[in-house]
Amino acid sequence: MALVRFGGGITAMSGSIAGNTFARNRSGAYVRSRTKPVNPNSDRQVNARQIIAYLAEQWGESPMTDAIREAWKTYADAIAMKNKLGESIKLSGFNHFVRSNAAILACGGALVTAGPTVLSLPATDPTIVVTGSEASQELSIAFDDTFDWLDENGGYLEIEMGQPQKESRNFFGGPFRFADSIDGDSVTPPTTPATIAAPFTLTEGQKVWCRAKIIRADGRASNGLMVAPFAVGA
Repeated sequence: MALVRFGGGITAMSGSIAGNTFARNRSGAYVRSRTKPVNPNSDRQVNARQIIAYLAEQWGESPMTDAIREAWKTYADAIAMKNKLGESIKLSGFNHFVRSNAAILACGGALVTAGPTVLSLPATDPTIVVTGSEASQELSIAFDDTFDWLDENGGYLEIEMGQPQKESRNFFGGPFRFADSIDGDSVTPPTTPATIAAPFTLTEGQKVWCRAKIIRADGRASNGLMVAPFAVGA
């Protein structure tokens, strides 16, 4: 389904209608033929679908109650999100429950059922710098070690990586693949920089984009922060 903004005619459109896909890049709006991507049914895809299916079922199962679901609704009503056209929208409590817990489970955490009582998204960390090398096949993540998630059991810095691109490319909009998380710890907080294995093969000279998300122990997940790209080292 396409998302359309009406003005003195149509002023913006994003999504697909029939055989056409409408989008926008730095040069302006464009339309292309809609293509159906190949579905390889990889282990990662299957696992992601299973997580979403599990969370959809969990929303209506114990220990969830009407009071807990209402708490998620209260949280959702306080949070403004952006759609594809950059407009401010509100998601449902169910949407936020799935959004938060899908990220938590991907990081290896435990399901958070209670609705957050802090009615705001966690702040992102604009200081994050990611680098990587062909020799190590690892990503090195430098971050601000004063953020509260570091001292929380159940707090995470989630890192996603895009498929490496040729060095001449100057823009990347995704898709991204989950790489790993840096886990908070109330006893021994993580130190910066931290290293994780790269989910794609790194080759010297390639350009790589990453995205980061902060997850708090109460289940709140920040917006994804696009990190400045880096050139893969030797």
